[in-house]
Amino acid sequence: MLPVAVLALVGLWLAALSAPVVASSGAERFSRTLTGADRRAFEDYLSAQAVHDFKMDAYWREVTDKRALRRGKRSRKEPFTAKDYVRTLPPKYAGPTLSAGLEKRWKAFQARESEQKKAPPRRTLPGVDDFLAMAKSEYGFTPERIPEREFKRRYAREALAAGLTADQVLRVYALETGGLGTADMVAGIHPIRKTGSPISSAIGYAQLLTANTTDELVKHGPAFLERLKRMSNQSGISDARRRALVDKHKKLSTMLRAARSVPHRWSEHMALARTRKGQAIHAINIDGDIGPWLQVKKLQDIKKMADNAGRTNLSGAEIELMNLAGPGTGLEMMRPAGLKVPTSNFFARDAYYRNTIVRGKTSAELLVALNERMDKNLQNSGAIEFAEVFREVRREMASRR
Repeated sequence: MLPVAVLALVGLWLAALSAPVVASSGAERFSRTLTGADRRAFEDYLSAQAVHDFKMDAYWREVTDKRALRRGKRSRKEPFTAKDYVRTLPPKYAGPTLSAGLEKRWKAFQARESEQKKAPPRRTLPGVDDFLAMAKSEYGFTPERIPEREFKRRYAREALAAGLTADQVLRVYALETGGLGTADMVAGIHPIRKTGSPISSAIGYAQLLTANTTDELVKHGPAFLERLKRMSNQSGISDARRRALVDKHKKLSTMLRAARSVPHRWSEHMALARTRKGQAIHAINIDGDIGPWLQVKKLQDIKKMADNAGRTNLSGAEIELMNLAGPGTGLEMMRPAGLKVPTSNFFARDAYYRNTIVRGKTSAELLVALNERMDKNLQNSGAIEFAEVFREVRREMASRR
């Protein structure tokens, strides 16, 4: 005899199969405006959508369950096998579609219903101006803006000193920013035309999220502060520059205390990132003294984690995979069991569908796609300039030996 839970699921599926199905009160009201063939077509469409939604929910439940089982195996230090993953892609809708005329009427009806409900305006995400304003009001901090080429030069110096290669950094930049990115580029805003609206808090050449910035500051903040102190004590700098560095040290120290006011856990850093104090810290990415070092430290941390796991000499695409999916998840995706399975195993449902390059691929196929996108974007002006700067910095470093 089947368990009650299984029987319940079967019942739900059979209910979804039985037409006609009306998915919502809005759909029901629209259905009543239709007659004859149009009404039958609309109800058949809703029934098919209900079946598809049921299959999708079941698929993503299995993904979540498998992920929980892997967490248990990881804690017990047991290796993963192919059986620990969902090995099929998410189901695709294969049911009937609405005719062009009926689809147009349905969308118009939905638009009217939406207007009548007067839904609250969608919350907008903060952009560069917001981060700058919050940094000023919360900490009295205004980042030092420097020319783009000089920002690239400082970034290249930091990267090479940290043991990263030009190819690794350039390919991350090419993927994350389209090969056009500026130091203050926020995801969703075109870096040249400045059109669009923010789709996340990701900023800069490596597109750090607000929580990433907090995380890096907590880990490396004392070293940042010590460096600023050394810089302010250098001989030969102007009094104005010295005062600016001393003030920057003071403001960053206050930010570090705020970042360390919560436990050093990703969930806590995410929570802080939803506050004005957390979002204000994000502005340090734009500063000419702090930003290049901060973002390079994020990439260096990824490299160190891979080195410790025995994966040395990462390609640019492999570093980007760890940057995109998260360092631990990226490493899992590159292991034999993870390479051959769909990327849906490694991303939350909404993130999977939001990120077009991730969808419909295995991990191995995603690495290929990342490389192809990088190859294309390396031809864009920002990436070309960045490559020139790396060559200049390498010559500069060689001349000092």
